[in-house]
Formats: sequence, structure tokens, C-alpha cells
Amino acid sequence: MKTLTHKETAPAAAHGLDLRALTRCLAPHVDADLAGLQAERISGGQSNPTWRLSSGDRAWVLRAKPGPVAGLLPSAHAIEREFRVLQALRGSPVPVPRARVLCEDESVIGAAFYVMDWVDGRILRDARLPGLPLSERAAYHQEALRVLAVLHRVDWRGAGLQDFGRHSGFFGRLIHRWGQQYRASVVEPVAAMERLAQWLPGHIPSGADGEGNTCLTHGDFRLENLMFHPERASVVAVLDWELATLGHPLSDLAYHCLAWHLPCGVLRGFGDQDRAALGIPSEREHIESYCAQTGRSVDAVLADWPFYLACNLFRLGAILLGIAARVREGTAANPDALEIARMAVPVAELGWAMAQGQVLTHKA
Repeated sequence: MKTLTHKETAPAAAHGLDLRALTRCLAPHVDADLAGLQAERISGGQSNPTWRLSSGDRAWVLRAKPGPVAGLLPSAHAIEREFRVLQALRGSPVPVPRARVLCEDESVIGAAFYVMDWVDGRILRDARLPGLPLSERAAYHQEALRVLAVLHRVDWRGAGLQDFGRHSGFFGRLIHRWGQQYRASVVEPVAAMERLAQWLPGHIPSGADGEGNTCLTHGDFRLENLMFHPERASVVAVLDWELATLGHPLSDLAYHCLAWHLPCGVLRGFGDQDRAALGIPSEREHIESYCAQTGRSVDAVLADWPFYLACNLFRLGAILLGIAARVREGTAANPDALEIARMAVPVAELGWAMAQGQVLTHKA
């Protein structure tokens, strides 16, 4: 599904994918001749091994768990959640690939997996959009925001997602969960993470954990997880739904807006760049546009914006500390893992600065 180069793919035979068993599993679910089914491994540091399947002029994507379920944490690598969301959103205004089959029988290829249609398009990994004309960059960020607003307006009950998550208490659970993850990952306490763990529960905005704010959230909505049309600023597919749940829309929005605060490099932000010179809208313009599309009060959102950002930076800090733990254990697969892990403390410190109002978070 992602724009690939030769170096980003490898023949299936090198990875032990049983194409005959896969063909038998997939055949009832696609209207295509699979006699010549081929597969190429897609690399890119994703947590779930991914292949491009093809037969004739048809193509699909296979997303698998990284190994037998018995060796994974219960909530990790949740491809079944991805599959369910893709099915639920089919025919909705949110562009997603068509999901074909979920196979939880590990005997087929050695791990649970699902298959979805391949979508032609571009993945823009650098949010600064250096490969695009300056005059076009704002349109790509605006299109991403439009799709996020559309997602948050989805009738999740009507889509059959009533049991996809709890209907209230989102931030309380998020803070507790990532606090546990943080403590399970560190050798010595990180001061900024400890402070955030204490501060955040007492500063959840009034009513934010109520059922009235609940919507379907992506959980990892950033430019890199969107597939754009090959030639224009139009999202043709939203990808990587592993962290999707029923949650608060402003948590999704704030996570998306972390790019305005994080540095370029491994965290793929532009907070240390001249945003205006890059042709990118200001964070405030982004927030105002989102509010106009969703009927929210700009003033109300901005009043609590430091909390939403700090909460997401706390979560990101915990994720980065988890990567640091895997680096120590020698199990980190991403070649940039060490560099990524080194950002954990700066990210946590930025979150604490946000919480204390020491960072201007919505300058024009």
C-alpha cells in the first residue's frame, strides 16, 4: 500500500511465507485467479510484518502479527482490531482499503494475519513535505485535518462499534495505562514522567471523560499513516489502525498536532523549523479549521490545549522508553531505535513544560 522502492521489498521465499496455504485461505474472499500468487515483504519499521501480494494485475496487502499469539502481550499488535475498523468504515466518508479476510489460524503462515486491498498512492513520511512545491504543502495538511474531522463525525454505534471500547473515562484509563507502561520500561525514574503521572489525573478537563465526547479515534493519526493520491492533495486511505478505540476527539487532534512541537529527524516533526517558510499552516489555524468542521468552540479547545498536548507527550514518552528498554534487551528491530529512544526524556520534559504553561502552544 505504501510507495515502495526496490530496496523496501524482498521475495516471499526469503521469509518462509507459504503461498499455497495462503492461496487456499484467500481464494474464497477475492474475485481473482490466484494461481500465480506472489509476495514481497514490505519493510519500514512497522510493528506488524507486512507483505504485498499480487496475482496478474491485482494486488493486496497482508498484515501479520510478529509471531504466535502465545508470545505476545494480550493487547499488542492488534491486527484483529484493524480488520474490524476497516470493515466497519467500508462505505463511510473515511477512505480505507477494503478488508478481505482475517485469519487467526496460525497454522496457515505461522501467525495470525489479515488481507486488504492494495491502494495506489504516496506515503509522505516527512511532515515538512520537502518533495512538494511550497505552494501545495498547506493543502496536504488541510486535507489530513479534513479526514480527521470526518472520522470524528462517524456514527460509531451505527457502524457496529458499540463494544469497541468503553464509552467514558478515556483519559483516566489512558493516563493509568501509559503510567504502567512507563514504570515497566525504566531502570530509574524519569523526573518529568513522574511529574506528569501525578499532574495529569487532576487536570482532566471538566466533562472530557463523559460519554458525550466519545467518538471513534485513530490513536496514531499523523501524516505518515495516510495514503495520498499519486498526484494531488487527496487522502485515498487511512492506514495503521492498531491503536484505534472509542476515545476523545481532542486527544486525536492533539496527537496529530505534536508535529508542530516535535523536532525534525526521527520524530518527524517541524517544531524546530521555520514553519511559515515551509508553507505549513500555524497550529492555531489548524485548530480553528478543525473546530469549524466539527462545531467546537475554539476558545474552549485552546483553554485546555496544554492538557491534551501534555497527555499525548506523556504517552509518547512511555512509548519511547519502551523502545529504550528493547534497545537494552537487544530486541529492537528498527535500525534507528537507539536514536529514537534517546528522545524519550526530551519528549517527557516538553510534556511537563506544556503542563506548566511554559510553552506557547497555539501561536498564530
